[in-house]
Amino acid sequence: MRRSLQIVGLALAVLAPAACAPNPIVARDPVPAPSPDEAYRCRSKPTVLNAYWTDCEPVRREPEVVIRSRG
Repeated sequence: MRRSLQIVGLALAVLAPAACAPNPIVARDPVPAPSPDEAYRCRSKPTVLNAYWTDCEPVRREPEVVIRSRG
């Protein structure tokens, strides 16, 4: 029994590197990320069974205003 477990363990150790892909598959999002000027305004409404219905619309961000004074 012990000998057969050793043989099975050795076979699995030999076959384990073959199970891994040489080049890992990396998932990439086909939609590019939004620019920093874009934002989304979202509204959520509760529905049945603790679920939510969410509606998002794209909006343009307002530019940040920095006021500097000489002192």
